[in-house]
Amino acid sequence: MNRIMVIGVGSGVGKSTFARRLSGLTGIEVTHLDRLFWRPGWVEAPLEEFWEAQERVVQNEKWIIEGNYTGTIAIREAYADTVIYLELPLIVCLYRVLKRRVQYHGKTRDDIGEGCEEKIDWAFLKFILTTYRPRKKKMKKRMQLYANEGKTVHYLRTPGEIEGFLNMYKKE
Repeated sequence: MNRIMVIGVGSGVGKSTFARRLSGLTGIEVTHLDRLFWRPGWVEAPLEEFWEAQERVVQNEKWIIEGNYTGTIAIREAYADTVIYLELPLIVCLYRVLKRRVQYHGKTRDDIGEGCEEKIDWAFLKFILTTYRPRKKKMKKRMQLYANEGKTVHYLRTPGEIEGFLNMYKKE
């Protein structure tokens, strides 16, 4: 497990927190795609810059890259040896998004671009609600494809499974 993609069913599933914790346990540096994509004031990075930044990261011997961004996932897929997919119930994801909004009100999280204060709007909530089920189906197929390619796939569907996975890497 050297080149690890952490992806999930959607926002609020815990990709960033999981990746940060896994990084702390393994010593492998984590890259949050949101940090590469978002410029101050929630301005999107030019696609070429976003693509090139990922190309640089995947050249490293070891990495954890967290985030979905399926438009550029081919970059990471080509190099990843391990894929960790998080899929928690929709209600949990929504709760976490709302909790995060309250917790980071007026602040920028460390897994997002500088100058992007935490926010939530109807368009974002609608995105979560309308993409959850279709993405769940697509991701299941994607995980099977990765397994068929010989990648190690971890499909974590409950908080207990997530904790159990992380506990395997805790130093005694």
